[in-house]
This record gives sequence, structure tokens and C-alpha cells, in this order.
Amino acid sequence: MPEDPIMLFSFLNMKLRDMYSSLDALADDMDISAQELENIKKKLLDAGFTYDEKRNQFV
Repeated sequence: MPEDPIMLFSFLNMKLRDMYSSLDALADDMDISAQELENIKKKLLDAGFTYDEKRNQFV
């Protein structure tokens, strides 16, 4: 998974758009723990992005 927040944002949104119905489904399939998922969300929040469940993407 990309370390750079912008690349991470792009990578996750592509996966969410093309393969997963939710962030939880992505995390489950990619074996991302709840703590790791929180760290990812925090990294993206620090870069100005939040997860929008209705759109199933980071915005």
C-alpha cells in the first residue's frame, strides 16, 4: 500500500470504485486490521480527506 497520502488516496478510491462495496469490505479482503484501518484513515484525514460512506470513496 502506498505511503504517500495522495497516492494512498488514489489507490484506495480506485479499489473502492472497482472492487469493493465498502471500506470495511476492502479492509477485510486485504487483511487490514481495525487499528491499521484507523491509521490509514488518520493519515488521509491529516492530508484533508475523509471517507464518505454514501459515495464509498475518500473525498
